[in-house]
Amino acid sequence: MTSSIAISSAPATSLPAAASSVTHRLAGLDGLRAIAVIAVVVYHFFPSALPGGFIGVDVFFVISGFLITGLLVAEHQRFGHLSLARFWQRRVRRLVPPLIPLVLICCTVAWLIGGDILVGIGWQLAGASTFSYNWVSIASDASYFSSGQPELFRNLWSLAVEEQFYLLWPLALLAVLLIRKPRLRLVVVCVAALASAASMAMLYQPGADPTRVYYGSDTHSFGLLIGAALAMLLRRPSSQRNELPRIRPWLGLVALLGVVGAAIWLPDDGTVTYRGGLVVVCLLTAVVIWAGVRGGRFGRALDWRPLRYIGERSYGIYLWHWPVIVLLLAAWPTPDAASVAWPPLIAIAVTLLAAACSYRWLEQPIRRLGLRGTLRIVTRLSDGSRLRTQFIVATAVAALFLTAGTTAAIASAPSMSSAQAAIERGQRAADAAARAAEKAAEEAARQAARRQAPAPAGAIPTGDKITAVGDSVMLAAAPELQASFPGIAIDAAVSRSMQTAPAILTSLADTGQLRPVVLVGLGTNGPIDEADLAAIESILGPDRELVVINTFADRDWIAGVNQALAEFSAEHRLVELADWSTAIAPHTDVLAEDNIHPGPTGGRIYADCVAAALERLTDLPPPKQPTEIRKRPPRD
Repeated sequence: MTSSIAISSAPATSLPAAASSVTHRLAGLDGLRAIAVIAVVVYHFFPSALPGGFIGVDVFFVISGFLITGLLVAEHQRFGHLSLARFWQRRVRRLVPPLIPLVLICCTVAWLIGGDILVGIGWQLAGASTFSYNWVSIASDASYFSSGQPELFRNLWSLAVEEQFYLLWPLALLAVLLIRKPRLRLVVVCVAALASAASMAMLYQPGADPTRVYYGSDTHSFGLLIGAALAMLLRRPSSQRNELPRIRPWLGLVALLGVVGAAIWLPDDGTVTYRGGLVVVCLLTAVVIWAGVRGGRFGRALDWRPLRYIGERSYGIYLWHWPVIVLLLAAWPTPDAASVAWPPLIAIAVTLLAAACSYRWLEQPIRRLGLRGTLRIVTRLSDGSRLRTQFIVATAVAALFLTAGTTAAIASAPSMSSAQAAIERGQRAADAAARAAEKAAEEAARQAARRQAPAPAGAIPTGDKITAVGDSVMLAAAPELQASFPGIAIDAAVSRSMQTAPAILTSLADTGQLRPVVLVGLGTNGPIDEADLAAIESILGPDRELVVINTFADRDWIAGVNQALAEFSAEHRLVELADWSTAIAPHTDVLAEDNIHPGPTGGRIYADCVAAALERLTDLPPPKQPTEIRKRPPRD
């Protein structure tokens, strides 16, 4: 996406700058860019407000493919050839200069903050500098849709997709232009777009992380190619250009409303998105572009002055918005979801300021004068040699400091985040607990014929009577659970949701490994369904006791999860709630930097919550009637 915004920061013209000194602005494109970048920013800063705002990337893909192809075809028609070296030089001149201060400043600030923000900074810079960020991310198993600790330059994936397109598409276009029939050329480009969309649809796996198909240049180039097809379609004789003049503005408006509707309702994890939804967004965007650039009131209305201002600076806005919010949240974590409004608001202000400075002092001068011309102007800022020397010295010192800070960030980057360290520590404890459980099972088999003495009335169950099923939060607390309940069987894994619980419990029950007391700690990774809770109760049967552990995280679904678990435990006699959320809220300093996973002290709080819930279960009076075995009695 980013490189399309880079092009957007210059006036959209119908002819390449080298071909003619006379240029004119294509109506509507700046306004459309503004809408697209606003959608992306809102999606990243306030995801619940605009769940489909990520489609702004695809809007930019279409704009970029349209503009680049139009420039290349116009140059070929005018001169009979393409100057590829000049084309690539222009792309580098527009994309790279704003990127350099972004990387140096953000890396240096990240180094000053330290901690988890530096994890993976080396491979991120490698991907950014080689315009291969999307493929490097895929190889590193990074997720665009992960709500955990994000990488600093995640938004540069789309810059990589477009830069790869800029590298390969002119070569492919030369071959396409060898086809004499314009209609056949158009068919070839459309088939290529269809192939990209089909590969996304086929490689997408429902329920799995869609990052591979979202990041892939092969699976996510259809928007660029749809824009290219539109550019070729519109380069017809002038007598054929004024299509549907009366209804064209209305078609553009309907298409624009469709794009806005997709930004509101299209889910980032839905099958419909990757099997046709994004393609529809790109086609609607093509209609909006067509209605705007063909002239008339629709394009003029879309270029409303505030939107035009944002659209002209959209490259800088897109570049800066993500690193700024990541750095703010790293410097001032806000574990309370109710208090997270201020970092996005500050990030918006900082982003707009940085984008305005980049546009005014970097992008525009380099675009007009080139890098050498800009440097000459900078060195002539003052007639006084002393002031000029001071300026040059200050600039050199700042550059050296930022370069040193970036180098230090790479050198001091930890190999894993604090959350990953906590999870790995828990995994080791869980593995030890599993080995202990196997030994306990063998001992129980040897003593199967012996009558065990009943546990004292009111005693908390020992670990050999407890099965725990959970997600990465339980996994991080596994050492403390094992210490508090020796012999406990812990089955916990990263990224689990409550939907997995019925299958896991059924498997344990079928193999005789499900113990009399069950702990379920799921809900961090998504909302829960009452049907899943009902299935869990059915699997446990009338005799087993259940402790459900609620959640603590800055996620939209957490409040609903905790409410559902509280209601479920209140309605069932043999179900008790371990209130982890309330217990850990005053002690977020004992969590990892993601404010989700507990360290050793947090793990002890987690285990204490479980112990308190088990103690409440032991205090329950026996049921008066058989039908009340699992029904919660009234509490005084």
